Amino acid sequence: MKICWVLEENAFPKTHVEMKTAVIESGHEVREWSDDWLKDLDPPTLEDQFVIFHGSLGNAALIQERFAWTPGAFCDVVKFSAAQTIPLLGEYAVHQSWHCLSVGELVAAPDLALGRLNSPTEFFVRPDSPLKPFSGRVLQADAVTLRALDFGFYFEEESLPVVIAPVRQIGREWRFVVVNRTVIAGCEYEATSRAAIAETDLEKPRSFAQTVASQIQSPERVYVLDVCEADGELRVMELNPFSGADLYSCNRRDVVDAVNQAIVNAH
Repeated sequence: MKICWVLEENAFPKTHVEMKTAVIESGHEVREWSDDWLKDLDPPTLEDQFVIFHGSLGNAALIQERFAWTPGAFCDVVKFSAAQTIPLLGEYAVHQSWHCLSVGELVAAPDLALGRLNSPTEFFVRPDSPLKPFSGRVLQADAVTLRALDFGFYFEEESLPVVIAPVRQIGREWRFVVVNRTVIAGCEYEATSRAAIAETDLEKPRSFAQTVASQIQSPERVYVLDVCEADGELRVMELNPFSGADLYSCNRRDVVDAVNQAIVNAH
């Protein structure tokens, strides 16, 4: 059976052609994403085909929620929340001490919230949601405000859940694509510029990623696992939904072939 990959060019314009070529060379079909499908809630039916979306996180989440495609998108927002994945990762997680609360609770009583972390003078905070309504950041304990969390720019509800944790010194970072508990492809990337770093030795981080993927309960059949150096040790930075993840320089053909096979085997 044919598999149709729906690709959102604007999400990853620099690598769109590479991804499209990989799908076509694998013998399957590509459809270009249209925002009108969401606006009108009238996507193509794509009957008698499996469909997999790859593009922006927001669209991936909406596709899984609203569209009748199979599987549609690998983007289970609940399963990829930080409060779900940190316990799932256990000793492999970059954060061993952490607390989840709302933005309003954090801003109203930062001393109380940070008391759960032994009252550090600075701390890391990130949204609980994998849709990341604001970027993770380090804040000073005496400068916790709504403005410091970009309130009013990217989100407007003080009930938004966030995770706070002690600051860790992060070094190199890698992204790996996991399909059915097996690491299929990976690459190093630079976190600030969100750009791939070419031609680096992946042996140790890939081996670590495979150990993690084989031992934890997979949030979905296909997902992205981010590894980092934290205070000199390899740890998992986070797990992310595949359908909304930048694959950087991961081998597209290896990824496409593995995802195609996983979809066929599951149905």
